[in-house]
Amino acid sequence: MTRPFLAPYACHPDRSRGRQHPEPGGETRGPRDMFQRDRDRIIHSIAFRRLRHKTQVFVAPDGDHYRVRLTHSLEVAQIGRTVARTLALNEDLTEALCLAHDIGHPPFGHAGEDALEQALEAHGGFDHNAHTLRTLMLLECPYPRHPGLNLSWDMLEGLAKHNGPVIHPGWAMREVDALFPLDLSTHASLEAQVAAIADDIAYDNHDIDDGLRAGLLTLDQLLTVPLVAKSWERVRSRYPDLPADRLLRELVREQIGLMVMDLIDNSRAAIAAAGVDRADDVRHAGRPLIGFSPGMAAMERELKRFMYASLYHHPSQLAAADRARVVVTDLFNAYQADPRLMPVEWAAQCGGAEPERSRHIADFIAGMTDRYAQNRHAELFASSD
Repeated sequence: MTRPFLAPYACHPDRSRGRQHPEPGGETRGPRDMFQRDRDRIIHSIAFRRLRHKTQVFVAPDGDHYRVRLTHSLEVAQIGRTVARTLALNEDLTEALCLAHDIGHPPFGHAGEDALEQALEAHGGFDHNAHTLRTLMLLECPYPRHPGLNLSWDMLEGLAKHNGPVIHPGWAMREVDALFPLDLSTHASLEAQVAAIADDIAYDNHDIDDGLRAGLLTLDQLLTVPLVAKSWERVRSRYPDLPADRLLRELVREQIGLMVMDLIDNSRAAIAAAGVDRADDVRHAGRPLIGFSPGMAAMERELKRFMYASLYHHPSQLAAADRARVVVTDLFNAYQADPRLMPVEWAAQCGGAEPERSRHIADFIAGMTDRYAQNRHAELFASSD
């Protein structure tokens, strides 16, 4: 199979540190290389499938057109692949990182995470990024001889550090790092850095689309944001004869295009200026090399501030988050009081010692979809509702 050209500073599968558990036949099964197999293992995992019923912006949305964690992850992967291909990075590894980056999210998004963080306050807390690695290395067990998906070192390292070096790892990150050291104090590969920015580009823009669709945002509000105003001006100049409501999705596409092209141009210049020759040079560069220009970075931060104030902290969203926190907290307390309320296989593994008991319960809840959590809460608390 012909492979696309890879830059010397890209992650090359034949230079990987390999997998935690040796596999029969090594990496020679069929035409796929190590990173392609990583991607396929993510796609075939139960944890990835569950993302279709986990909150992106709206809790258990009724409308079929709103995004969920699964569709968001696919959109991140599309952006990440484009950037990686253009910069001659490893597209397969980038795609795998994009697809897996949200696997550790509990039900109800950040509201669910806040509830689990509080529930585990005395036992080390909860972090969705570390829980992604915990899920992929320990909890998902499709293979007979070892736990986890046995992903490559490059994949696990990228998931751990895609937002930068982990200087103060929590208990879950320390646990997985002890199993397969991930050099947490250094920067991640360029592929992981691309995945992180692709995530920002996707939710910055697609959350606008969902906010407009839900009626929580208006075009007039959006046009107070410099990046949106700039994009809208370009769209209107191309389609001056069309009504505004026909151009809202074109606005989103325009913004994604502006951000992606800025990212590519600025990152290409930063890579050249850093003089890196191998992936390990990137890890020790002392700074991220994938990023927006200063001007675009400032506009993107302003967009984020607007989205928090106008969408994520909208009264209806805050009310939904409050209800979600109650569901997660109630479930945790119920399982703490009586682990037998969990499915048999989970109850059987719930020991009496802390912090393992509470962390095990949190593992179970974190794997729930919004729908499953709501249904379990209704079953357990029906008499008190």
